[in-house]
Amino acid sequence: MRLRVEFTTEPFDLDEAPPHAVVAREVVQGADLDAVDVGPFGNTAEGDADAVLAAVDAMLRRSLKAGATRVSLQVNVLGAGEGEG
Repeated sequence: MRLRVEFTTEPFDLDEAPPHAVVAREVVQGADLDAVDVGPFGNTAEGDADAVLAAVDAMLRRSLKAGATRVSLQVNVLGAGEGEG
């Protein structure tokens, strides 16, 4: 099974990425995931279910420890053909 995760961490800082956002990005960029896209208002990544779930666990733990007060996320199961190509 393949999954797509989309997430944001708060509080926002438009002038500079806060430590919790940097940590969250480092986790997904360092994980064994496909199609990682990080941005100022949200991040997405796709991959094997086990890899995505492990990355989500690490991202939540590390970003909360780094000062996040809220983490919003959505996980979608990708159907045949989605996320491929």
